[in-house]
Amino acid sequence: MPQLQVGSIVRSRAGRDKDGFFTVMRLEGDFAWLCDGKSRPLSRPKKKRLRHLELTHGFILKDAIRSDKQLRGLLKGYSEQSG
Repeated sequence: MPQLQVGSIVRSRAGRDKDGFFTVMRLEGDFAWLCDGKSRPLSRPKKKRLRHLELTHGFILKDAIRSDKQLRGLLKGYSEQSG
């Protein structure tokens, strides 16, 4: 089973963004900072408790993400594949 780390793709299990896919941009204690390129752009990540996240097998290299549009495309492809 993969471990949660920067670049992991996660699914939100609670809140308004429930069932949405995000990538982890930063880890800080019991929280992760998440981006999806749409409602949460790279310039404004969302802080969310780890217990509200479901880890997937997906991974995106943080350094490879150049824009919100690129991130949206990567996550869209992943969500279509997963669900």
